[in-house]
Amino acid sequence: MFRQFRSEVADALGDALASLDLPTDDLGIERPPDDMDATLASSVAFRLAGEVGGAPPNVAGEVAAAVDIAGYDYLDSVDTAGPYVNFHAGERYLVDALDAAAADAGYGALPDRDTSVVVEHTSANPTGPVHVGRARNPIVGDAVANLMEYAGYDVDRHYYVNDAGRQMAVFTWAHERFDESDLDAEPARDRAEYDLVRYYRKGNAFLEEAEPAAVDAAEKEISAILQGLEDGDEETYERVGEVVDTVLGGMKECLARLPAEFDEFVKETRFMRDGSTDDIAARLKETEQAVYEEDAWQLELDEWGIEKNLVFLRSDDTSLYTTRDLAHHEWKFDNYDRAVTVLGEDHKLQADQLDATLELLGNDADRLGHVIYSYVNLPDGKMSTRRGTGVMLDDLLDEAIDRAREAVESRMDDRIRDDDLTDEDVERIAHQVGIGAVRYDIVSKQPAKAITFEWEDALDFEAQSAPFVQYVHARCAGILAEAAAEGVDVPGVTADSGGVVDTDALDVDASALETDAARELLREVARFPAVIEEAADDLEPHTVATFTREFADAYNAFYRECPVVTAEDDELRAARVALVAAAKHTMANALDVLGVEAPESM
Repeated sequence: MFRQFRSEVADALGDALASLDLPTDDLGIERPPDDMDATLASSVAFRLAGEVGGAPPNVAGEVAAAVDIAGYDYLDSVDTAGPYVNFHAGERYLVDALDAAAADAGYGALPDRDTSVVVEHTSANPTGPVHVGRARNPIVGDAVANLMEYAGYDVDRHYYVNDAGRQMAVFTWAHERFDESDLDAEPARDRAEYDLVRYYRKGNAFLEEAEPAAVDAAEKEISAILQGLEDGDEETYERVGEVVDTVLGGMKECLARLPAEFDEFVKETRFMRDGSTDDIAARLKETEQAVYEEDAWQLELDEWGIEKNLVFLRSDDTSLYTTRDLAHHEWKFDNYDRAVTVLGEDHKLQADQLDATLELLGNDADRLGHVIYSYVNLPDGKMSTRRGTGVMLDDLLDEAIDRAREAVESRMDDRIRDDDLTDEDVERIAHQVGIGAVRYDIVSKQPAKAITFEWEDALDFEAQSAPFVQYVHARCAGILAEAAAEGVDVPGVTADSGGVVDTDALDVDASALETDAARELLREVARFPAVIEEAADDLEPHTVATFTREFADAYNAFYRECPVVTAEDDELRAARVALVAAAKHTMANALDVLGVEAPESM
């Protein structure tokens, strides 16, 4: 509804400007300020004031007077407030919004765009457990993929596995070189990556601390592994692959806890073995930007505003990660309409170089989008897998669940619902709230902003956190269950069987929603599909989190002011029940985009 209303506003405003012989390239349509009573507003008068030669409020008045609202389904009236042209939706807008959202558990999902997108995220080197500092990648990446799916794209989730770099050669050498008796400690957890990371740490310590002759001998063995990969030696691939796959198996288990799951794990060596990396290097050598300097082939990318050269081939003709990633991205372009990559801020330069080089090779770099994020810190400081310090993601999730369990148990006496929570219920809610708190706290921030994770904020049931918005869904579920038990027709619920009611048969009149709180909540419901559309266009899932907080505020105002099951008459009760069902679907799907579970009870 909101998307159609916005389209109607754009058409009507564009026609009005054209009738006044004014430019229509920038309509300035936006959500109005909070103190302004309008569904949408236009700030176009600010832009046109200089051209028209009048004050913005006067220009707004002229534009509003030229708007013709005849023939539109939802556009009901136009007026002004100072320099803004305000557009108001009519009653049919609310009626259709209530019908659509109450009837459809998938409300908010947009029609199929017939466009394929690959979202690559996480792609952490398989050298050990996932640590908290990198947790933002799988959380943001999974939310981006969910968001694109809700926006109608055909999405595949990929994890790009760096199995050809020096780190993996060191890891393989160390795993073969040392025995359990050489290691300093037991694994921190009984899982593969915690076991094998000890070899990686031991190997790095050896290379830093051993006698020079021993280090030289080790470096020769490591170089032989790298060369074997470059030469396509099957035995070397198997040796490295054993370590990579074992560690990756454990990392998958950790990521599944978030959850963040993948359709495909694409290995870097794939593009060495199929010849595409060699093809990239050969083509780059032929470009005008290619130079041989400092014993390496490089690209000068000054015309793209990039001062640092891109090194794509060493003097011994061995490739680099970047060269292989170029082949990887051309493969993406061959198989998908669009590609999105989620990267840490330390990869910003490489992302810019990648875009420029893909364009240089004749690709449409506009098909590639990047989401660049800053890292997550804990108050204790930075973390490092290489030196074995820091906090692992598993530890953070465990503590989140423990803290959530304590919070749920401490609030048992304050629960409004009279159902008894079993130990199993408490454990379920602890997982939903605890892991939801971690995900929500991280995904709700703009990716470019650094985060210091604070428990008090993440698990605050009263503040605008995951529990705060999850509680809206739980309240909706409780009201609907109570209404069904009272024999009221509830969308998706029956009192006797738990089956599905045909919502088309419900006698619901949205005009019965007479309070400002109810109608404001319905307006928030109506705009949810547009929130999905805009967030997907901008690759900004944090704006969906912002919506959940605004939605929670609107719902809580409705909850305080509008009794549902005990409403004064059947017509009003039916309308409010439908609105609660619409709110439940809206919040459930907004949380689903963010990868946060929507509890039925809390």
